Amino acid sequence: MRTLDDKVCVVTGAGSGIGRALALNLAARGARLALSDVDDAGLAATVDQVQAAGVREVRPDHLDVADRDAFASYAAGVVDHFGRVNVAINNAGVALAGNFEDLEYPDMDWIIGVNLWGVVHGTKELLPHLIASGDGHLVNISSLFGLVSMPGQSMYNASKYAVRGMSEAVREEMLIAGHPVGVTVVHPGGIKTAIARNARVSAREDKERTAKLFDEKLARMTPERAAEIIVRGILHNRARVLVGLDAHAVHHLAKLTGSRYQDILAKAASRVLSDQTTVV
Repeated sequence: MRTLDDKVCVVTGAGSGIGRALALNLAARGARLALSDVDDAGLAATVDQVQAAGVREVRPDHLDVADRDAFASYAAGVVDHFGRVNVAINNAGVALAGNFEDLEYPDMDWIIGVNLWGVVHGTKELLPHLIASGDGHLVNISSLFGLVSMPGQSMYNASKYAVRGMSEAVREEMLIAGHPVGVTVVHPGGIKTAIARNARVSAREDKERTAKLFDEKLARMTPERAAEIIVRGILHNRARVLVGLDAHAVHHLAKLTGSRYQDILAKAASRVLSDQTTVV
């Protein structure tokens, strides 16, 4: 895929952050957009922005990606509307902070439902249409924490590692079958989004302090810059896209040190975080 002009692009979690920035980037490249989110107000704001930017066509939908039946109905509606899907970007995601022993099952179910099952649903429901398009690309958003693990992020790590593993296997299957579908897994580091402010935390966590730490110290890159890197990854058919200097640095640290990276990160985290604060 060398151009996104007139391509039908599906973006979940398009109501803010990277999802909104992707919508605007794709609109500027002449794409037709199917945008969704559970945040109706945020989604409406994104639609206003892409329309002001001169988008060819946009279809907004309320969608909980964790709801399997809803996603199946959504995918069918998008194909009925546009006639095809060329690019599917499973971007919707949430965060959950807290030591594993302090987490509650409902919160675990919630993050796995959105971060993993949401990507599974998007891949399962849209992949046949990507294949049928003759010029398709699947993008699944993992995380830096899908490459390395971080204390206080056990279930977030679990969801993002799973996204990586599933997506890499799907890419291999597309290659074996000779299907015309590229697959890219994206691993962003700290991006200036609302994910920390919208996160759930265990009863022992100081959510406000955690969000402040993320916003002020760890989130270095703008969503717009992240979106540009991701879109370039699509156009260059990259299997893996690292987003941010932090993602590159920590990934290389882990490759150089092997499993000892866990000791290094644990020591670094203990210097930064109190018992009541973890990093989202």
